[in-house]
Amino acid sequence: MRYLLYQRDDCPLCDAALDVLASARTPEFESVWIDGDAELEARYGARVPVLRDADRGVELGWPFDAEAVRAFLAR
Repeated sequence: MRYLLYQRDDCPLCDAALDVLASARTPEFESVWIDGDAELEARYGARVPVLRDADRGVELGWPFDAEAVRAFLAR
């Protein structure tokens, strides 16, 4: 999957990010739950939600709006 959304369980910001991604008409993405994964928690714990383009190796960290997501996807 090209796009990954790193998130946590019971995360209101992650829920908000899902709404933003829907309004930006983000292509299909995979949710990656960082809870319980020490490496992912160390990398993303304080930054979730984070949208990652695995093909380009770039990330868009919260906060972001639909315009920022569209610009990220267009790069």
